[in-house]
Amino acid sequence: QVQLVESGGGVVQPGGSLRLSCSLSGNIFRQYTMGWYRQAPGKQRQLVATIRRDGITNYADSVKDRFAISRDDAKKMVDLQMNNLKSDDTAVYYCWAHNTFSAYDSWGQGTQVTVAS
Repeated sequence: QVQLVESGGGVVQPGGSLRLSCSLSGNIFRQYTMGWYRQAPGKQRQLVATIRRDGITNYADSVKDRFAISRDDAKKMVDLQMNNLKSDDTAVYYCWAHNTFSAYDSWGQGTQVTVAS
């Protein structure tokens, strides 16, 4: 059991930027692959980006040229820098933690990102 707390969501105009942050508590951060998922209204939850314990990243094709995921093991945080936001990026964004030893998944409560004029 770990707790994930997201912050940084909000409303932004197309072309703008937001930075999402997620803090993990209750376990050893280095054990986890971290990531972000999102779910838009009427659509399935989809992977946005992940970052492994060794720092290797993976991005959805729709965001890989615009978003950047990073982690700070000392602070037990993972961030998602989102640039050149589009209306299709509107969704609830969820922080995700995967324990690579137990294969247990944890999810944050989600933070709303709305891209609109």
